Amino acid sequence: MRAGTLAAGAALPLLLSSPAFALTRDDGDDPGPGLSVVETLGIYVGLPILLFAVIAGLVVMGEKSRKQPNT
Repeated sequence: MRAGTLAAGAALPLLLSSPAFALTRDDGDDPGPGLSVVETLGIYVGLPILLFAVIAGLVVMGEKSRKQPNT
């Protein structure tokens, strides 16, 4: 019973946001040209990886500069 309720509760928002509602354009809609595969991968895969690497590098550099030499 609980699993059925959870499944129905999860499926309802997915049904409400189905692509059928995207067929009618709103006033003022002016969609631009689509992205190519390379642009999409660059934006949604490459850019986050690059940002992660930059942030991780800054953190590592900050930790190394904070380290005191043992004498």
